[in-house]
Amino acid sequence: MTQPVAPRASSPCTKLCILDAMTGLCEGCGRTREEIGLWGSLSEAKREAIMATLGHRLRAAYPLRDKALAEP
Repeated sequence: MTQPVAPRASSPCTKLCILDAMTGLCEGCGRTREEIGLWGSLSEAKREAIMATLGHRLRAAYPLRDKALAEP
């Protein structure tokens, strides 16, 4: 009898892993080093709560990024 496979933990990882020394955030996903390290041990509810804040974190940390990407 085979064991059921656990669902993969949700993750905001964009594979652009650059930790910004000034903000303490990953420039790709917006998580802190601590959150990245703990990610696999967090409950799905806690991961979802953190992911809900990441867009705001990135916009606050890098306010000019969206404007630079939108310009031709």
